Amino acid sequence: MDLLEHLNQANDVKIYSVNDLEFQSYGRIISGYDFSEMISIMENATNIPPEGNVYVASVEELEKCAEVKNIRDALYGGMDIQVGYCNGRNSTYNGFEYHKGSEINVAVTDFMLVLGHSYDISNNSYDISQAKVFFVPKGTGIEMYQTTLHLSPLKVCDEGFKGIVILPKGTNTPLTEDEKASRDRSKDLEGQLLLQRNKWVIAHPDRKPLIDQGAHPGVTGVNKELFY
Repeated sequence: MDLLEHLNQANDVKIYSVNDLEFQSYGRIISGYDFSEMISIMENATNIPPEGNVYVASVEELEKCAEVKNIRDALYGGMDIQVGYCNGRNSTYNGFEYHKGSEINVAVTDFMLVLGHSYDISNNSYDISQAKVFFVPKGTGIEMYQTTLHLSPLKVCDEGFKGIVILPKGTNTPLTEDEKASRDRSKDLEGQLLLQRNKWVIAHPDRKPLIDQGAHPGVTGVNKELFY
């Protein structure tokens, strides 16, 4: 039995693969790039925390890798990017974020992603039952479109997960006081979701760490846990 089949037997929701047609509205598999140098750094120089997740937006050693220039020039059209990582032991949906610009994930280990569409948010509320779960095999690079709701990966083994995260430069960094003031003056409902630079977040009310950070508690339904 392969891992995807096992995950589907262990859970009461369908687990798709990013190789399935169902992934096409959320993103695409990236081919033709050599992620091996970045993966090697992640395997040897980063750790999985004993509990929870750790996210680092920008890591100099990763950004010095030779393939980063090709990713910047071809995948982001020359726009400045940052290369960081997310490692952890998450196993629940918790909420969703989106950015203005694609996010690239490279699976250093196998993991799952819970994905939705930002255009399904209505009055800053999102029904968690609309989300789909995708398995990302180790070594796979994916582009998630800016309309794709996502959050941290979910583990598929006791050891947890590791993933490289590439985004437009400055994403997921703190807002300045002026930027916060502009957000707070906005009459657009989306402003309530802006939590950090280029990071709009809608959280499940049960996810206290996100709520404590100021995330909008707009996810409705059961905050599901995924098993392996």
